[in-house]
Amino acid sequence: MRLIYDGDCGFCTSSARWIEDRLPDDVKVVPWQTIDLDAHGLTERQVSTAVHWVDDAGNLHRGHAAIGRALVACGGAWGPLGRSLLMPPGSWVARPAYTVVARFRHKLPGVV
Repeated sequence: MRLIYDGDCGFCTSSARWIEDRLPDDVKVVPWQTIDLDAHGLTERQVSTAVHWVDDAGNLHRGHAAIGRALVACGGAWGPLGRSLLMPPGSWVARPAYTVVARFRHKLPGVV
């Protein structure tokens, strides 16, 4: 499993570090700038606009679904929160909320 994020974005990098600390060791958290996008079936446009989760079967999950799956993989109390982002009614709120955050992420606080 792998979480792919925008390493040029301070907010994204801070968020990735936060979740990496909670994920199992076998889950890789990597900036898209350091990987072979073609190997994952991704384009620069896709990864520069949203976080992506690659599951064990190689399936891609984007945006709020990627965050939800990452939280599920964290386990513990984060699992139910992650599942709530993946199914209605939580997904009805998570999808547009993620879109707004992603659009303005470069204006949000973060440490690179």
